[in-house]
Amino acid sequence: MTLVKYIFTVIFMFGMSSNLMAVPAVVNYIVDGDTFSAGVKLDEETVVSVRVRLRNVDTPELHGECVDEIIAANVARNRLAELIPVGTVVELENIKDDKYLGRIDANVKDVNGRDVGKILIKEGFGRSYNGGKRQGWCQ
Repeated sequence: MTLVKYIFTVIFMFGMSSNLMAVPAVVNYIVDGDTFSAGVKLDEETVVSVRVRLRNVDTPELHGECVDEIIAANVARNRLAELIPVGTVVELENIKDDKYLGRIDANVKDVNGRDVGKILIKEGFGRSYNGGKRQGWCQ
């Protein structure tokens, strides 16, 4: 099966299961403060790597518009890496496909069942985001 077919299979699987149960995934690497890569096991032989964007969270961009945004982005990325270290199993819930092919949006729970996005917002590393035009991070 080609990579594109895998991705569509994953998205379809997430769409079918998102309201029924949490989908376990293993963290591969952290992209930025609100996105990471994870491996999702489709069957006994197939693990698909997919980028996961935290649902309803916006963190500063690594290629930001000002120095303060770039610094804040690195701090947010480091905090996400502390919350869900590489190799950790997380639970993906409320999964939807994203505007970028190969990426999904999901609520993510850590090994203790805590919503990672809510933690980032509560601790000030990100802010609530429900789509549309994002606010800037520079003064």
